[in-house]
Amino acid sequence: MLKLISNAGLVLVLTLGGAVAPASFAQAQDVQFRIGPDGVRIYERDRDRYDRYRDDDRRGCSPREAQIAARDSGLRRPEVVRVTRRSVTVQGWTRYGPDRIVFANRRGCPEIG
Repeated sequence: MLKLISNAGLVLVLTLGGAVAPASFAQAQDVQFRIGPDGVRIYERDRDRYDRYRDDDRRGCSPREAQIAARDSGLRRPEVVRVTRRSVTVQGWTRYGPDRIVFANRRGCPEIG
């Protein structure tokens, strides 16, 4: 009886150990140790990748990009009239008269309204 319980325990430990080991190996691939002038540092690849894209989002939509996007939307003689933290407003002319387009101040200049 004791042998049966010890064998069952051994099977349970091997099963759980086999299930946990691949997950820990996959996580270890994103962490590196780097030696530099500041000493040994831990480098996480995903965190730097996320920060790089976040910096691009902070750059936003430049007035020149907003003018180009407005021209592509059919606005003639586009002129940037207002730039805020959240939006870039462009005025111009369509075949029906004066019109304006508001773009979000994010990368890619998505149109708001």
